[in-house]
Amino acid sequence: MPELPEVETTVRGIRAALEGRTIVDAWFDFANGLATPDPTTFHARITGQTVREVTRRAKYIVIHLTDATLLIHLKMTGRVYVVPDDAEDYADQWVHFRFQLDNAQQLRFSDSRKFGRVYLVDDMDEVTGSLGPEPLSDEFTLDVFREAIRKRSGIIKALLLNQEFVAGVGNIYADEALHMAHIRPKRTADTLTDKEIEDLWNGIRTVLQAGIEREGASINWYRKPDGTKGTAQNGLLAYGRTGESCKTCGIGIIEKITVGQRGTHYCPSCQR
Repeated sequence: MPELPEVETTVRGIRAALEGRTIVDAWFDFANGLATPDPTTFHARITGQTVREVTRRAKYIVIHLTDATLLIHLKMTGRVYVVPDDAEDYADQWVHFRFQLDNAQQLRFSDSRKFGRVYLVDDMDEVTGSLGPEPLSDEFTLDVFREAIRKRSGIIKALLLNQEFVAGVGNIYADEALHMAHIRPKRTADTLTDKEIEDLWNGIRTVLQAGIEREGASINWYRKPDGTKGTAQNGLLAYGRTGESCKTCGIGIIEKITVGQRGTHYCPSCQR
């Protein structure tokens, strides 16, 4: 599933093509992908809306319109891109939403597994109101993180995946942050020392920023809006490296276990 770096890269890739453009029509063939409102209301309301700004909140693409907010969650296999009306793309075979723009271009939402969701709301808090802090924001300070950790006692890997605890972190970057902090994924939050909490806070921010700089990790379905791959996968130290020698300590072999029904990668030597 695309995580914060992949969604941020997508937002940056479509922003210039969307901002200032007016949506003159919309087409979709998968009603279940439209979380809210109902299809008739959605079509009537989005027609004529102008895109003011394109941003991100957690794993949501947020398109601020003149009189509403359009949110897109890519889930596992979603990809959005802006192309001329007559352009043909490999991903078009899975397109379930097309937004016709006023300059003979379209915003397309392709999703082969059909897990992605689209929302049109008056207030984005209707969808994102329960999300935790943005981990790369100035408000996500070490003190804020430490205080939040001290209130928890659950398994740390599962906690990092809880979007109400911290927004935007998923399986890839949780494994990478824990590896960087030398913390075993099944540790419980209440056993972390102050130093480990600080190392984890630094680890979260470092791996997410690196993921953005490398334009996301194209391990499975994720592609940038232009169809090319990101390169973050080339710098991963734990995720997806099962059976390989640990690049951090040079001693351990990366193992894969299951934590909260998610495949989890770690080095038993340097994550003790």
